[in-house]
Order: sequence, then structure tokens, then C-alpha cells
Amino acid sequence: MISYEEALKTVIDAVFFEVDSERVSLDNSLNRVLAEDVVSDVDMPPFNKSAMDGYACKRADLSNELEVLELIPAGSIPTKEIGSKQCSKIMTGAMMPEGADCVIKVEETEELPTKKIRFIAGQTKSNFVPVADDVNVGDLVLKKGTIIQPQHFAVFASVGYDNPQIYKKLRAGIISTGDELVEPQHKPTLSQIRNSNAYQLIGQLQKMNVTPRYYGIARDNEESTSNIITKAIEETDVLLLTGGVSMGDYDFIPKIVDQLGVKIMFETLSIQPGKPCVFGVLDKKFIFGLPGNPVSSFNLFELLAKPLLYKLMGHEYDPVIVQMPMGKEYARRKSSRRSFLPILIEDGKVWPVEYHGSAHINALTNAFGFISIPVGKTILKEGEKVDVRPL
Repeated sequence: MISYEEALKTVIDAVFFEVDSERVSLDNSLNRVLAEDVVSDVDMPPFNKSAMDGYACKRADLSNELEVLELIPAGSIPTKEIGSKQCSKIMTGAMMPEGADCVIKVEETEELPTKKIRFIAGQTKSNFVPVADDVNVGDLVLKKGTIIQPQHFAVFASVGYDNPQIYKKLRAGIISTGDELVEPQHKPTLSQIRNSNAYQLIGQLQKMNVTPRYYGIARDNEESTSNIITKAIEETDVLLLTGGVSMGDYDFIPKIVDQLGVKIMFETLSIQPGKPCVFGVLDKKFIFGLPGNPVSSFNLFELLAKPLLYKLMGHEYDPVIVQMPMGKEYARRKSSRRSFLPILIEDGKVWPVEYHGSAHINALTNAFGFISIPVGKTILKEGEKVDVRPL
């Protein structure tokens, strides 16, 4: 049995290569991982840019009446240089004319009958953005390994990067095991339950933009289970199995993957829930044998499978951990393993959800995330700061 930290290091260290990359259109890159650094081919802004509608002039002339030379709309080039006691009317985003060092707001001016204007406020800011104030030509604007989000689209577009180089999508196989399982469309008999784990994993993979491939339910037969696992390993990059990894008579997943030549890296973890967990490597393929209980399989995907998948896609996954106070005292009976407990956030405090154990499917329905309780700790006091990991 190994600790969570040891397991995570083992999983990450097992990745010794990156998947191939491809160019895709910008509008097809959301939630994909950038495969190269992106640098700017322009200064931003590319010129001294007015920050508002007003008059571009010399600050030294603010006490004088100013002659209006021209109107400068956004997208046009000024034709006149600003001299002493002169100004040009300018629109937001337009290029500042030569000679001007500030823009005075329209509402802080008075139009005179002589086609001049007068500044009527006491002082003004510069009210323009200097050339290259945001970005210089050659600046790094997005790093390789970035998960592309909507706000990055504007950055790509501004530097003319309309076909980003993106790591190719991974394929993840999913197999549920057990004669007691039936698919959701079937009414279970007295001894059966509907297969929820597979669909939960499909959702977790889709959220990462990993392509799931569901291979169905492997029945409690060693030969047929071996055949379906073999097929899934051949056709996918990462295989996720649920069930069949404990110590029961029909829990033969570890034996099967060992016979297939998979190098087993660990089989049990010192965490709760999620003690039985197989992780193995076969060439450039990776196999997780997750517990059959839904909370356990969900947590272990988040804690171990997600970091592996992101590492394969070139992204160093570093989940946000925030410290928040407990809203009430929480006690657990056993403390020999590190515990991951689903929680809610209300009024800036952490509240454990109603949780009956690793088979309690609904425990995660409204959970904000989970907290980690260290080995040896049995009580979290009200007001005590805990580490919160959002889902």
C-alpha cells in the first residue's frame, strides 16, 4: 500500500513522451492543449491609441483656447501635426496625432463660436495608451502547454495565430466489470444495479476534451474479460476499468493485465475512498483499474487519471487548492488512511455533504469539491482551515 503522493509521482513519472500535434482552426481549439509557444508579430497597441472620445492636444496648452484642426476617427491616420494652441477631435481607439501628449474628454470642454474649444476642468490624465504598452513584437503571449480557453481566442486573433498547433486528442477506453451490472436503459432485477461508473467516466473525459470509447460491461469470466481488455488496450491510449480490483473471487483484473505484459506499478493506495487501485504501463499505453464504487472511481480519476491524461497532452496539471474554514466540526472513526471528503461551500465556509460512503452516488451531485484529511487526524474543528480542491 502506498500513499497518494507516491502514487501520483509514480503516475506522472510513467509518462516519458508527448502525443503528436496538429494544426486546427482557432474555432476548434477550445479546451485543447497548445503544443508550441506563441509570440506576438505586432506591438499592442501598434500606435499611441486614444482611450476615449475627446480632443488630442498638448498639456502645456490646456489654459488656452485651442484651434480644432481635424476629426480623427478610429482606423484612420492623422493628417495634421498638433502645434501650439491646436488640437484635433479624436475618437476612442484612434491613432494619436504627432505633437499631442494628452486627450481631454469631450464633456470637459466647451465649444466656442470661433470653431475653437476651451478646457473647462482643472486637470486631466493623459487618456491614451502608448504604443506597445501591452505587448512588444516578439513577446511570448501564450506558453506551450496552455489549455486553451475563450479568453485566449482574443490573444490568438490579435497576433494573427488563426491555426494553432494543438496536441492531438487522446482516446480513453472504458470497461465496467461485473455480472451484477446492467445498462441504464434496462430495469435491474433484484440482484442487479445499473452501470453508473462508465457514464460518470465518460463525462469526466469529455470535460477534458478526451475522446471516450466505451467497450461495455465485461462479465465475470476471465477469458472474455481478457479479450475485451486486450482489444481496448490496442485501440486506445489510456484504459479505465471499474470493478474487479479488490480481493473477491471474481476480482481478476490485476491477474489479467499482468498476463498481458502490463507492468503493474501499484495495486493498493493508502487513501479513503479508493484503496484498491491498479495502475500499469504497457509500452506507451496506460491502464487504471478503478474501484467499482462510484465515489471511489470518481475521486481516483480526478486524483490520478486526470493528471496523467493532461501530462500526455503536454499540460502540467496543477489543481487549485484553497484554504477555507470548517463550518462545523467533523469527526471520523478511522484515520489510518488519507481521506478525501466531498464538501459544499456556503457563507465562505466548508460543510461536509451527507455522505454514506463510497457507494453513495448522490454525495457528489451538489458537491463543490473535496477536502483532504491527513493520516492520523480524526477531528476537524469548527473554524479550522482545511485544503479545498474544487471539482
